Amino acid sequence: MSVLRTQLRGVARRPSRLLLTGLAVLVVSFVVYATVLAQQITERSVLNGLSGTPEAVDVVVRNGTIDTAELATVQKVAGVEEAVGRIDYGGQVGGEYLQLLSDPGTGPLALTSVSEGRFPTAPGEVAVTPRTVERMGLKLGTTVDAQLRYDDEGKPLATSKLKVVGIVQARDDFGFQAYAPSGALVKLTGAEFLNQIDVRLAPGTDPAVVQGRLDALFPAGENHPEVSDGATVRHDEAQAKVSDVNAIFAVIAMFVAIAVVAAGLVATSTFRIVFAQRMRQLALLRAVGAGRRSITGALATEGALTGLVTGTVGVLIALGVGHLVPTAAGWFDKQIASPGVPVPAALGTILLAVVITVLAVLAPAASASRVSPLEALRGAGTTGARRDIGKLRWATGILLTAGAVLLAAYVIMNLPGRDPENYRAQPMLFAIVASGAFAFFALVALGPVLVRPVLALLGWPIRRSGPVGRLAAGGVGSAPRRAAAVSVVVALGVTLIAGALVGGASFRVLVDRETAASSPSDYELTGVNQDPVPAALVDQLRKNDKVSNVSPYRRLEAKIGGQMELPVTDLVMTGLPQLKKLDAASGALADAGPGKVVLSGFAGDVTGARVGDQVAFQAGKRTVKLAVAAILPDDAPLHASAVLDPSDLTKLGAAATYAGVLADAAASGEKARTDGNRAIQDVQTAAGGKWRVDVLADQRDQINDNVTLLLVIAIGLIGLTVIIAVVGVGTTTALSVVERVRESGVLRAVGLSKAGLRTMLTAESALYGVIGAAIGLALGVPYAWLAVKALGVNAPLTVPVAQLAAVFGVLVVLTALAGVLPARRAAKVSPVAALGAE
Repeated sequence: MSVLRTQLRGVARRPSRLLLTGLAVLVVSFVVYATVLAQQITERSVLNGLSGTPEAVDVVVRNGTIDTAELATVQKVAGVEEAVGRIDYGGQVGGEYLQLLSDPGTGPLALTSVSEGRFPTAPGEVAVTPRTVERMGLKLGTTVDAQLRYDDEGKPLATSKLKVVGIVQARDDFGFQAYAPSGALVKLTGAEFLNQIDVRLAPGTDPAVVQGRLDALFPAGENHPEVSDGATVRHDEAQAKVSDVNAIFAVIAMFVAIAVVAAGLVATSTFRIVFAQRMRQLALLRAVGAGRRSITGALATEGALTGLVTGTVGVLIALGVGHLVPTAAGWFDKQIASPGVPVPAALGTILLAVVITVLAVLAPAASASRVSPLEALRGAGTTGARRDIGKLRWATGILLTAGAVLLAAYVIMNLPGRDPENYRAQPMLFAIVASGAFAFFALVALGPVLVRPVLALLGWPIRRSGPVGRLAAGGVGSAPRRAAAVSVVVALGVTLIAGALVGGASFRVLVDRETAASSPSDYELTGVNQDPVPAALVDQLRKNDKVSNVSPYRRLEAKIGGQMELPVTDLVMTGLPQLKKLDAASGALADAGPGKVVLSGFAGDVTGARVGDQVAFQAGKRTVKLAVAAILPDDAPLHASAVLDPSDLTKLGAAATYAGVLADAAASGEKARTDGNRAIQDVQTAAGGKWRVDVLADQRDQINDNVTLLLVIAIGLIGLTVIIAVVGVGTTTALSVVERVRESGVLRAVGLSKAGLRTMLTAESALYGVIGAAIGLALGVPYAWLAVKALGVNAPLTVPVAQLAAVFGVLVVLTALAGVLPARRAAKVSPVAALGAE
């Protein structure tokens, strides 16, 4: 107890050291609890605002056969104040899809509100959303022909007239929604059944009693609808969205766990430095009879106290920020729920901080307690500068390295080929994660040994910069344990970022190829009932200044190389800029022409053909032999299996009319895209209106946005580890300044200026970043390649050199900046005071 009291008094005299020692734990405590609060805010906001059922709905009848007669019966049930039928019906206007939705337009059960005009009251009248006005040209007051009715075989019947009488604001606006009362939609479309009935009860009515009455209205059987209370329906709808939120936060939790490991490594390093500074005090305790166990216990208690204080501070800061978020959102007219005060999560976060610091302090405490009094009394810092790692650590590092190599070799030997059958990627990915974990812990064990070779290779520019640079490199090399402890955390962050960048770039190329094959242009015009596109319509499109790159195509089924019958097309590959992404590396597509063919990857596998081989194409009784100009990695455009020259497709018997037309907007931007869409609609309407227009650019943008968002989220989460690494560099530099006060004094006494000392210590911090970033890149790129190949998605390895170089540079700058303040502090100490310091 006397040893413990002595240690705690020392902590009380210098509380700043306690906070500095646990700064990384404070940061990770803030991150952990902030993540909990973010999940609370998101879930509550979703539950409060994203249900599709209005708050006024008390009972919902759904999931069964419900007709309009039963709606009329429901409206007469005792206790029912209002009942509204919901219909979701699909139609077409000018070849474009139009979603017709029923809504009362006014009152508590309305899902829309009128912003211009009025809400429909008669059959044939609709109100549309603002984006629908832009995309489909359904302006206020216009009347259009709509295809809403079909026979039993799916063939269209007579068209209906739709008049736009209002523009409404709705919860969702995808650019193809129209609203009208349910009765008007039933008469307009001939719909026999309703999707559901929303019921509002009279004040004071017991919902359970009315539910029973409504349930008894419908005949028993498998088509009997479900009668639920509105609160349950709203909760189910919102909970479906919350399940997606929970899945996202499960991924976030994985990255937070990595940040926790990084914080533990930084805390271990800082405790080791702190205890090295206090060797004289520990030696005196040993000299007066304190045992190793008592010293280890006292130091472990100090670590627990550090975790308790820093964990509590981190939780309080996160709580303050979490409650500021709804207030700040209110300034921008955004309604975000308050996270409340999740007490169990707060206590759990503080307990986690205590556990991290106790585990981090055990090894340094045990090492400090083993030092004999005489060895410790010779001077502080000698233990911290040890360069050997011991036989046990050598053996552990070698075994971990062997495990990482064997697992990686197993994955490499079992990588899938193109179109693998019965291949399961999950076991391979688990093996890669396990290999990476072994490699990281091997790096932890062997880090002090690796520091000097990496420093010798990458530190030469600093050494050649002059005496200050040589001193900085020597300072890092003289304490390899300290350098390794910090550099390993930097390496972990860089490994993850490099893996995300390489994997993201590789998948970006894959996504570009797939979107170029499926959506090679901004628009596609095809027949509503597979009607062919005449050449005259194509000519009209080419004359229109709102569209560009007009590329008609034909399609034909043909046997390739005597194998199965596959779709082929004659789309001109050089006519659309997007198609360059299919073969960006070799540019072989430009070589295609008469007598040549471009095969998809699947067709190449089926026929076994290679570039330059002759392949026979057969359609009916006609046969054409063509030379293979290129084989694409995946699909050919429009998901065809081969692209032929138009003259060769004609030889196979293709008709003179076209199967479809592709085109791009004349300029970039949303307005140009809308103008191009309207121009094509006008041309096809003038030609008879037998064709539909799909805006492929919207699909392409959505996919690209999703990929970009996922990559940004991944890098943002990985940034947590980098932040903790930078904090570790700052605390290590700050503590090493205290540890090396006498060394700094000697340097100043022999003529090193304040600026020189600042530069030296800042350069040392930068070298931590250089070592860590170099090791991280060396691990991250190969593991990213392995993960991409193990997924079996045929994505090419793409190394974004510029981005990786930027990551390297930014990490070096950040770690250098982390050492600026400690360096300024060291430069302020006079040589006399430094030489007299204990």
